[in-house]
Amino acid sequence: MTSAPSPAPAPPRPGVTVVVLGAGAGNRVGAGVNKVLIELAGRPLLAWSLTHALATTGVDRVVVVAAPTEHAEVADALSAYLPQDGPDGGPEVALVPGGTSRHGSEWAALQAVAGHVEAGRTDVVAIHDGARPLASPALFDAVVAAARRHGGALPAAATHGLVAADLTPAPRGLVGVQTPQAFRARPLLEAYRAAARDGFEGTDTAATFERYAGLPVVAVPSTPANLKVTWPEDLALAEELLSAR
Repeated sequence: MTSAPSPAPAPPRPGVTVVVLGAGAGNRVGAGVNKVLIELAGRPLLAWSLTHALATTGVDRVVVVAAPTEHAEVADALSAYLPQDGPDGGPEVALVPGGTSRHGSEWAALQAVAGHVEAGRTDVVAIHDGARPLASPALFDAVVAAARRHGGALPAAATHGLVAADLTPAPRGLVGVQTPQAFRARPLLEAYRAAARDGFEGTDTAATFERYAGLPVVAVPSTPANLKVTWPEDLALAEELLSAR
């Protein structure tokens, strides 16, 4: 009497890819180096974004985008914060050269993971600005979950005290858009392929996705604490916020 064959194992659930953009110059912060390499509370600013990206639920790869001339410097700065080899392995971390614009860097990262997307191993891609070191893993999880439900998602925080160019009060209800922004992987890849054919460059990932994917992008509540380091005083504020956690 032969036993029934064992059921085939279920295929693994598609994972999340997080792209961390670190190819900008950051001239306004006035440090003389790419701002993502500036030390923040004892580690490079970019390492905070990498650490939070690696803690995202379901993440299986992180793609760090760096300027081609800074590859060695960025690799060295992040080496102490990479996943340790273990029995279960860990998320793959790759370093790819960025483009001459934000859009170009996003497109370079998407081309690097296109094979995973097309094979069904990646179902959501999150794009994060490496100069936002305080984006928590919980915020990554929230935008990923919303992207799976709706198509795309981004963090938004209420803005206050804004005025128009003629100094009249700005309309009520405006929000500031942040990163990480997350999207269903295959529509995102196809959107960037269409943008490449058209020569279109979006101001952020959501702009390109909305133009070509035909899927909604929803807002996930965030706060001004998810700040982008742009000016020297932003570093001091980021240190205070980190110490208060």
